[in-house]
Amino acid sequence: MILGCSNDDYVDPLPFNQGVYEEGEELLTGQLTIKSQSINAFGRAIPGLSNEDQIIFGIGNSLFNQAWVSAPASTTARDGLGPTFNSRACSSCHSRDGRGMPLIGQSELGSTGFLMRVSLPGSDPNGGPNPLPNYGTQIQDRANSGILSEAKVRVRYEIIEGEYSDGGIYNLRKPIYEFFDEQFGSLTGVLTSPRVGTQTIGMGLIDALDDASILANADKNDVDGDGISGKPNIVWDAKENTLKLGKYGWKANQPTLELQVAGAFHGDMGLTTSIFQENDCPSVQQNCISAPNGGEPEVTDLQLSRVLFYQRTLGVPIRRNFQDQNVLNGKVLFNNLQCISCHKTNFVAGSSPATPLIEGVTFSPYSDFLLHDMGDALADNRPDFDANGKEWRTQPLWGIGLIETVNNHTFFLHDGRARNIEEAILWHGGEAENSVTQFKNLPKEQREQLIAFINSL
Repeated sequence: MILGCSNDDYVDPLPFNQGVYEEGEELLTGQLTIKSQSINAFGRAIPGLSNEDQIIFGIGNSLFNQAWVSAPASTTARDGLGPTFNSRACSSCHSRDGRGMPLIGQSELGSTGFLMRVSLPGSDPNGGPNPLPNYGTQIQDRANSGILSEAKVRVRYEIIEGEYSDGGIYNLRKPIYEFFDEQFGSLTGVLTSPRVGTQTIGMGLIDALDDASILANADKNDVDGDGISGKPNIVWDAKENTLKLGKYGWKANQPTLELQVAGAFHGDMGLTTSIFQENDCPSVQQNCISAPNGGEPEVTDLQLSRVLFYQRTLGVPIRRNFQDQNVLNGKVLFNNLQCISCHKTNFVAGSSPATPLIEGVTFSPYSDFLLHDMGDALADNRPDFDANGKEWRTQPLWGIGLIETVNNHTFFLHDGRARNIEEAILWHGGEAENSVTQFKNLPKEQREQLIAFINSL
């Protein structure tokens, strides 16, 4: 597709026909799709669970939403929080199983779905980020009574102005982060990477996706010459002590849902499991090391399995406005602008440790789960296994149009800098640079159609 600034150069990306509805396209996970568009749309179980499984789902839901407390406590089933941490509950970062909030101002009162990864140049013995001697790889900005939190983070935003080819104006917010109240040495000059918690729908389908289905779309050296070079992240499996394909996280740095969940318990909430058995207390943090624990482990294997079942069986909501002509036209634009090259559809789930209902389901996450160079503007310049400082895993788009309903905001991208879908598109660079240039050259009506399609997902 060739787009220019003059009418003589402009080629309509819909030259032959308007977008056409395809039977069943609104069901992003086939028969497992949830028929809900409410504030609780992300918290529904996939249909077909047995009565027993629904009980387990409910227990997992309770564990996901409950606030943990410091030890010792009378509530022994949920004590052991910290000693340092970012959140008291899984739902603090994933409210109603949705997205967290970006940092606004400073984190003195604790984060609400935001955290800061840190590291030194180089890598650890397993190829992962190189931890800071006094801090590890994540800043815990909260702590139990009598224990020092590690540091606080604040942010200010620089406004970047831009213009579409038709004269329309847009503004982007570039976040600039700063540490303060550092308790264990200066954090000046360390590698940083801000994070916002994402929605947790459809995790069981991703968990059941075999490596070959992801690797089939990899094109590290852009052999086909389309400018898109998806790359797998090969990461450390801390449970099996081996290297595996990464699927989860903003950098695809966890290979399984079990490790993603156990890692969040450990890093975000300071809770041990049978996988991560030691508190995240670097040697200099003596009050952290000597703090009482809530059991060994603090999250039992049974509790972990209940949360995992809950995460694996959360459904994906049905699309909205899927037969609206503007949405259908936006679908054509989504394909023509090569958005579909990274945000892919039509995967088939393999076997699932949760339920046979998942096996064989065709699903459309609008992600390839691969790493892509997103350009300098979005770079965190912090390597994470095979992911370099410019590379990010393609974020699944399913449910994106319901974030406002569920979480009452529309902040997107890894640190929430984008205030809406339009800004999220405009921040894309690197492999997406050509697509964004074409988006900027579209007339306003077609830009709105593309956004309407994404909002329908």
